[in-house]
Amino acid sequence: MKKLEKFSSRAIPLPIDDIDTDQIIPARFLKSVTKDGFGDNLFRDWRYDKAGKPVKDFVLNDPKWDGNILVAGKNFGCGSSREHAAWALGDYGFKVVISSFFADIFKNNALNNGILPIQVSDASLHKLFDVLLATPETQLHIDLENQRFSVDGHDDLTATFEINPYKKMCLINGYDDIDFLLSIKEDIEGFEKARLFH
Repeated sequence: MKKLEKFSSRAIPLPIDDIDTDQIIPARFLKSVTKDGFGDNLFRDWRYDKAGKPVKDFVLNDPKWDGNILVAGKNFGCGSSREHAAWALGDYGFKVVISSFFADIFKNNALNNGILPIQVSDASLHKLFDVLLATPETQLHIDLENQRFSVDGHDDLTATFEINPYKKMCLINGYDDIDFLLSIKEDIEGFEKARLFH
């Protein structure tokens, strides 16, 4: 995984509540066993019409929206537990998803795939949507080390966020669970040797 610590980006607003994993990546696209190419079908049924033509009004097809941060409505990632939803978001280029509530399984899948879910209050989410819709070029700043995010020109939206310490360490170092175990290989081997000769 790529390291994620501190960065700034514009954000893409998707003010729809209860976006489920089938809307994020429809079931008919789950045949692949690698993570590559899923971004092409992210929000497929919203991005394209039945003839396969881009829906002009959908945010991912509108050139005024850009960035590595998705700001989504409440209860993002509900529905089935498919990890492919996180794969699709990551393959498209999103590093962070901001919402006022995440489904637990989606949240864990996101963290396991290098995507930071940031949970904010309902009031902050609505204010953030207002800011982005009024000024699409607004920059958001993410500081994972200090668990803080801020919004240019809007000090009232500066906030801290919670994250599991282990997952935070993995994101900062670009580790998945196997990478983490390899990073402490010498400690594990030392522990095993100590037990053998104890």
